[in-house]
Amino acid sequence: MNPNSLTIANLVLSIVAAYVISVGHFITGGVLVLVSGMFDLLDGAVARVTGRTSTFGALLDSVVDRVSEAAVLCGLAIWGYPQAGLLELSLIIAVLAGSFLVSYIRARAEGLGLQCHVGLFTRAERVIVLAIGLLVNQVLIALCVLAFFVTITVIQRLVFVRHQTRTRGD
Repeated sequence: MNPNSLTIANLVLSIVAAYVISVGHFITGGVLVLVSGMFDLLDGAVARVTGRTSTFGALLDSVVDRVSEAAVLCGLAIWGYPQAGLLELSLIIAVLAGSFLVSYIRARAEGLGLQCHVGLFTRAERVIVLAIGLLVNQVLIALCVLAFFVTITVIQRLVFVRHQTRTRGD
């Protein structure tokens, strides 16, 4: 199996999950989020095992991860818009922004020659919490957990990078 094909399968499943969630089918959406998350885990592993890692593949994986997460959260926002309150929609926006910041801080740190593999809530944890929230129809609780821990992860990464820059004299 081609690693990039697995990455594209992740994207397609996430878009389907976003649609399914947007029309209120949370259990099916939760299952699709979990399955797409499995493809996300597999693409890198397959690339390493088969010796087919590439710079473009790594970039494609990162972009698809962001688009997939945004699609699912936007699907949730579309579902919630008519009936959800300001709290739910605000949490969706906070989780979306926080998730992007978690990834951006790591990418920016690595671009500066630093490591940044710390944090409680990386993509895998976010996928699992959101999927469980969808599966048990407790989306508000899942969003609260995500918003809290995404914020903690952003802070953890910033503090970690700050420590590294101080250590090397920046």
